[in-house]
Amino acid sequence: MSWNPRALAASPFFASVASLLDALPADRFPQTPDLNALTGPDIVSGGGVPIRFVKPLPADRSSASGFESNYEVRVHGEGAVETRDESLHDLFNALGWLRFPRAKAALNRCHYRQMRARADEGGARGATRDALTLFDESGVLVVSSSPEFLRLLRAFEWKALFVQRREEIASSLRVYVFGHSILEKAVSPYKGLTGKAMLFQVEREFFDMPADVQLRELDRRVEGDVDSLSESPSFAPLPLLGIPGWCADNQDPAYYDDTSQFRPGRAVRKP
Repeated sequence: MSWNPRALAASPFFASVASLLDALPADRFPQTPDLNALTGPDIVSGGGVPIRFVKPLPADRSSASGFESNYEVRVHGEGAVETRDESLHDLFNALGWLRFPRAKAALNRCHYRQMRARADEGGARGATRDALTLFDESGVLVVSSSPEFLRLLRAFEWKALFVQRREEIASSLRVYVFGHSILEKAVSPYKGLTGKAMLFQVEREFFDMPADVQLRELDRRVEGDVDSLSESPSFAPLPLLGIPGWCADNQDPAYYDDTSQFRPGRAVRKP
């Protein structure tokens, strides 16, 4: 696998982790010591334990340890985030912990509570854990100072938002990728790549802040919303290649006519 963190950092898909990519080795794939060098005492698990990136447990030890060897349980109780060598998926999960520590800790805490509650029921995942995982893997954060832009996104009004309001949204709407699975796929993005968006309305001054400050504020907001994900998740599907600047082809308004990628939404599809 070719590893070029500088090229990734230049892509809008990786804006949320660009500064972290710049801090990683450029001549080789990052290892757990490289990631652990970027942690700090404020990056803790859902159980309040400092996070550290570790090799996965051997299969025989994992099976013998039962409940305590589960991925989320180890994160919660030991701060141990299993990270496989040469795995983009695990690397971007680690960068997620470094970028969004409060949100990731909240997700871990909710996972652990669900697992503990269901431990005597055969360990079934349930809808709550599925919703938490969906956001952890595929979540994106959409921030705008315009309630109208957020309404258009929820309503699947792709041309009204990305064509008719294209110049306006450049200064009043931003999208950051949260989910590590989306980041993995964005190394080679493809038509139809869709994020599960959590939407935030902000003041116009938000966009004057440095990117890292914006991301810290979003981390705090997502942390506060994690419990609602477990109760009634409501994500807005967002075809990521439709965002202006994220794909050269979308400069042509006809790009948004492809309904296999830009679906009209349930209300429009009904007879």
